[in-house]
Parts: sequence; structure tokens; C-alpha cells
Amino acid sequence: MSNDKANATAEKIWMDGKLLNWNDAQVHVLTHGLHYGFGVFEGIRAYRSQSGRLAVFRLADHMRRLVDSAHVCQLAMPYGQAQLEEACLELLRAQSNTLKDMVYIRPVAFMGDGAMGLAAVNPTRVAIAAWPWASYLGEEGLAKGIRAKVSSYGRSHINTTMSKAKAAGNYVNSIFAKRDAVSAGCDESIFLDVQGYVAEASAENIFIVDRHGTVKTPPLSMPILDGITRDSAIQILRKDMACKVEEVAFTRDELYLAKEVFISGTAAEITPIREVDGRQIGQGTVGPKTKELQERYLKAVRGHYPPYEAWLSYV
Repeated sequence: MSNDKANATAEKIWMDGKLLNWNDAQVHVLTHGLHYGFGVFEGIRAYRSQSGRLAVFRLADHMRRLVDSAHVCQLAMPYGQAQLEEACLELLRAQSNTLKDMVYIRPVAFMGDGAMGLAAVNPTRVAIAAWPWASYLGEEGLAKGIRAKVSSYGRSHINTTMSKAKAAGNYVNSIFAKRDAVSAGCDESIFLDVQGYVAEASAENIFIVDRHGTVKTPPLSMPILDGITRDSAIQILRKDMACKVEEVAFTRDELYLAKEVFISGTAAEITPIREVDGRQIGQGTVGPKTKELQERYLKAVRGHYPPYEAWLSYV
């Protein structure tokens, strides 16, 4: 069963430089970011490592993308990357007894209250929350694969929104597609771009393995997010699994004919897709490359994979 509706709750939230009790981290109803979606965010995971300590996966890369997203959106950031990284670790240290494993971390920066209207410039509010959250698409999805549906909603053109910024407002498009897929009995949606090429899932990057064993994923020149899990997967595939990986556009029918399809994302990790639009993918089970990548990735995030120890920031 999918965990995408899991309740978020913990003890503390870091907000505007202070640790607050969970229920005290509040904003005004006229917060600009609430009305117009003008904000940026990240999704980060921390796992209990083999040493028993929580390890945050690629913390610096996530906080760099948060700062970059704010820069692209011209959202003034009151904190630098190093300060945000330390704030995240401070939050986790403050809850070390209650956040046991599979922690999801949500940094968010948004325009606060004050003036209204599209041209308003108000102080930026920054918060970081962390709570227990298992795999986004469920343990069964990880083990057996999920069902997906190509969305009737297209991914926005690269000149319509800032596709490399993880901006809050961009995700309304994803909400439409996700709800459409769920109402059709599927677990996830897949976007095509305005030219009809496969772009990404509602909140994940997408990969296929073709009949020749080549792994393909859409290039960053398309309107997709520069996923940190995507980058991790590409590195493991190339360096450790000796796979040929091509960053290239591909069509919907190539998706149907693929031997394996999987998606990557912080929340979803490496999740196989067993069916798209009622068409079985490969043997209808988790493919061998997907399974090996999934195993290597899940070892890396827990510190069981020495070549990628530098990806971890210990609490």
C-alpha cells in the first residue's frame, strides 16, 4: 500500500532560526506563499546507519539545490547553504530519541505575509521539518513494482515554468496528474512533454531498460527536475554495474516495449514499474537491473556501501 498519505508529525520544527514545538510552527493566513505558491522546498531522507547513527543522504546537494531554486525564483534567502545544513542536523539531534529510522526531512522557504499581489516582496520564511515516513509508494511497490498511467496532463514547457527550480507552485501540475492516476486505480502518473516525449513521473525521475540492456533516462535539457536520486542512480549504474546509460529522449511506445521501467526520487527511492497504461512491462516483475540498483542504493543510504560514504552526513 502507498504511504503517500502518511501523517506528518514529530516533536520539533526548525523555523526562522529557532527550534519550535511542532504545533507552534505556524504562519498567518495571508502568507503570500500560501496564496500564490511562491516558495521552494526540498525532500531529504535520513536513515539509521550500520553504526547506529542517523545518516542524512546527500545533505549538501539538497541544500545547494534549495538555495539554487530560491535564486532562480528571485526569492531572497536569509540563510546560506552551510547554515541550512547545520539547522537540519540540529533539528535531528533534538529529536534523536524519537526519529528512529526512515526519516523524511522537508526544508521549505516561502514568501511570508505582508503585502499581497503578484509583485509583492515580503520577508522570506524558512522552516525545516522532519518526521518518520516509510517509502512513498509502499513496501509492496518496492518489492513487486507499481502500476502507472501516462497522464492526460502534460509537463510544462521549459519556458512556461522554471523546471530546474523545485518550486512549490510547479507541483499543482503534479497534483492533478497524481489524482488522475489514483482515481484510475494506478499508483503513479507519467508526464509527457509538449513534444510528446516521456518526461518524468509526478514527483520522480524515470528510467527504462531497453531490449539491448541500455538504460535510458530523459536528459536535463527537457522540462524535468535535476533529481539527486537520479544522479545517484546514474553513478551507481555506470561505475558499479557497468551499465550503458544514455540521457536521451524516448517515446511512449518505447516505454511500453521496455524490459524494465523504474522511477527514482528521495521519497520513492528506487521503485519499479510493472505496468503502464494496462501494458505489462517485461515479465511483470522487478527486472534484474532494477533490483540490483535498488539493493545497491539502499545499502549506500545506510552506510553499507563504502564507495559512497561521502554521500552521508552523520547526526
